[in-house]
Amino acid sequence: MDAVTVGQFTPGPVFTTATFIGYVLAGVPGALLATLGICLPSFVFVATSSPLIPRMRRSAWARRFLDGVNVASLGLMATVTWQLGRAALVDWVTVGTALVASVFVFRFRMNSA
Repeated sequence: MDAVTVGQFTPGPVFTTATFIGYVLAGVPGALLATLGICLPSFVFVATSSPLIPRMRRSAWARRFLDGVNVASLGLMATVTWQLGRAALVDWVTVGTALVASVFVFRFRMNSA
């Protein structure tokens, strides 16, 4: 529960949770190994695929496919945002708090934490 709680208010809940669990299981070496294990695969994927992206963008089919993946990702994020908003905004107090917080974050650029 501690890892989930910390993960919910900090960026990268998967990263934070993996590091926390690694620390709980094996101390600092476990935290370092868990952090490396959660980060390394994505870095390797980006490093190996990065040279291929410009070549894929020249292909009309691949370009359309990648554009579709981007649109699908945005659609998924919008759906999850909508569902979380519906679940969290249950009364006028939470709606008001969310609106005030949104004004502070977006208008006054206040740190959301």
